[in-house]
Amino acid sequence: MASAATLGFGARPARRLDLPLALFGLAALASAGLLFWAIRSPTFAAAFLAGLAGVGGLLLLVRRRPAADVVAGGEGAPDLALLRDALDSAGPAQAIGLSDHLGNLFCASGAWAEWFGADSLPLALARVASTARRDRAVAIPSIAIGGQAYQGEVRLAGAGDGHLLWRLWRADEDDVAREARRLIAGEAGRRMGESGLMVVAVDAAGTILAANGAFAVRAAGPEGEGAAIEGSPLVDHLTASPSGQFHFAAEGKAAAPLRIVQVPAADDQSAMSVFLLLDDIPGPRGDDENAHVHALLDSLPLGLALADTDGRFLFLNKVFRRTVGLGASERPSWPGDLVVDEDKAAVSDAVHRFGRGRPMSGDLAVRLRSNPEEPVALTVAGARGLGNAAVLLSLKDNSEEARLKREIAQATKMQAVGQLAGGVAHDFNNILTAILGTCDLMMMRHTPGDSDYDDIQQIRSNSNRAANLTRQLLAFSRQQTLRPQVLQLPDVVAEVSHLLKRLLGERVKLEVKHGRGLGAVRADPGQLEQVIVNLAVNARDAMVAKDPIAGGTLTLQTFAVSAEDVRRMSSDVLPIGDYTAMKVTDTGVGIPQHLLSKIFEPFFTTKEVGKGTGLGLSTVYGIVKQSGGFIFAESQVRKGTSFTIYLPVHRAQPGEAPAKSKAKEKAGELWGNATVLIVEDEVMVRAVAERALARHGYKVLVAENGEAALEILGREEQVDLMISDVVMPTMDGPTTVRAARKLHPELPILFISGYAEEQLRKSIDIPNVSFLAKPFSVQQLAETVKDVLGEK
Repeated sequence: MASAATLGFGARPARRLDLPLALFGLAALASAGLLFWAIRSPTFAAAFLAGLAGVGGLLLLVRRRPAADVVAGGEGAPDLALLRDALDSAGPAQAIGLSDHLGNLFCASGAWAEWFGADSLPLALARVASTARRDRAVAIPSIAIGGQAYQGEVRLAGAGDGHLLWRLWRADEDDVAREARRLIAGEAGRRMGESGLMVVAVDAAGTILAANGAFAVRAAGPEGEGAAIEGSPLVDHLTASPSGQFHFAAEGKAAAPLRIVQVPAADDQSAMSVFLLLDDIPGPRGDDENAHVHALLDSLPLGLALADTDGRFLFLNKVFRRTVGLGASERPSWPGDLVVDEDKAAVSDAVHRFGRGRPMSGDLAVRLRSNPEEPVALTVAGARGLGNAAVLLSLKDNSEEARLKREIAQATKMQAVGQLAGGVAHDFNNILTAILGTCDLMMMRHTPGDSDYDDIQQIRSNSNRAANLTRQLLAFSRQQTLRPQVLQLPDVVAEVSHLLKRLLGERVKLEVKHGRGLGAVRADPGQLEQVIVNLAVNARDAMVAKDPIAGGTLTLQTFAVSAEDVRRMSSDVLPIGDYTAMKVTDTGVGIPQHLLSKIFEPFFTTKEVGKGTGLGLSTVYGIVKQSGGFIFAESQVRKGTSFTIYLPVHRAQPGEAPAKSKAKEKAGELWGNATVLIVEDEVMVRAVAERALARHGYKVLVAENGEAALEILGREEQVDLMISDVVMPTMDGPTTVRAARKLHPELPILFISGYAEEQLRKSIDIPNVSFLAKPFSVQQLAETVKDVLGEK
């Protein structure tokens, strides 16, 4: 490589320094002369001139050093790896080398290293170097290296023409052959393989020179996928059947036959040839065979379809057509026509890939155009020996599985929301107990007509509305307190009919029908009335929305359902048994099918904003489920909706006593003088209860937790009643009661809680225990305490 000085860069810095050096010398002489004229001392002037000469020499040395460094350092060393990659871009059919002007090779392409070695220039080429330096470019028509004839060219290259660029190729390949090899091994060969076309180039002896990826994968077999096959005989990868059809030896006797086309890459037939290979799918051998195959597929309980190598449908069995939602006259052409736009490309690619390759299979999760919300599993497999069919498609009908998943998800969501609603309602009940109790105590000090009486009454009224909302939340979560009784459904309907007539108005007609042989049920009559009222109000709004003038008809029907009737219904939800049912039917606008599964969710409503809380049907659902029953909805748009409630028939147990009716206590009969211990962790509730009982003459002791209550019981001689919350920190109510019964075995207990009584009784196995649900008023607390002490 030429140095900087050789290329003429070393002389220019010296010439740039001649003028400054002359100017510096003149300035030094002038300064010395001026100094001699001023002081008249030749010795001092000579010393001054010598000093300037020394400084000038030092500056001249400093300024010449960088130029010398440039000459010594030369140009930066080239990036040989990058240069080698550039030379390799010419492809394997050409050998490219780069040497200095003397013929010393310092960089070569991969083909050069394979043919001649990467360290030196062949001797035959070194003789051409001098001619190339003289003529700047030399063509090499033919040159023998290692017994092989080559052609090529060499020319000067680089700055200052100090390098030689060599380009050689084998003389036995013409331009067409070289281009064919380049295309097969490059991007064009890859694209042909994606289209199912296998391409291989062989020399006159049948040795593989190049092949695209599709040929290499099929020829190497499933265990040698991607193996190098260049240099091996083509015939080693092919075998012929007795009928004369060729197929890949690696795929065995069951492999698909091949259609082979030979394309000469040069004019000489003995030179390189290119072979094109395609799967030769045999044509149909008669309609009878196809009909037999189609009849077989149609009889299977699986969704199956056949497609040809281009991906066109040849056959779809009945299950497949039903699964994808096709009518009897619909004839889709492509599998992609059955799926949503986002899945078309994946389905088309899978069909083409498995239709033209080895017989393999794969699964896809796709969404059908007829039901884009539910993904289905599509299996695509390469098929052989089924006539024109090259692809077998299998579609699994998982609608039933999807339905079960939706039901489980819905049940899980309802349970989670119910637990949340129950927890919120419980905490809210403590606050409402304090508000209602405080209002009651204030109203005892005020009479109607006082300035504050109306305000207190308004607070109490709003608090009762809030308490009703919490009861709805607890009803939905099935945690509200029920007072179940053995009753007849017609009696409940008759009791609420007068209220319904006022609620429905004059535009809605009420019809009541009762069946015969109705069995008794065990439920809370007040809650059943709430169920009927909620359903009736929703029905009224639906009918008025449909026809504001004529309204509609609401029908309440009761009937008996035997175990045999339930068995014939084949319901997955309703257990076999005897039921008393009630059906509420309206002639309103109906509910769309896609909303029918959501109507029992809390806060879901189809009414306008501000006209519904979304808790009506969720409350109905909670009450029915907590009563051990079941509720089902049926609806048709513009025709009406029906709700059917099934309550199990109650079978009286031996020794079961009928429910007692209790007369309301008069206010004067609520006074007492017993000692009552109140255990409550909420300060507000504890204060209200203490003041309420103290006003009724009771001696009240209070404790903020279970430990404090046990201390009071230990020091007090007589405690007639203990009122305890159920959920408390550290020591809960049941644990406190068990410890208290050890000190006072006959001590009456009254639990107060915002949770359901039945739920608590199942988890609390303590005898002689009463229950009062929050929120409660002062009157209710006094009545309950009087009742418990009266049973003592």
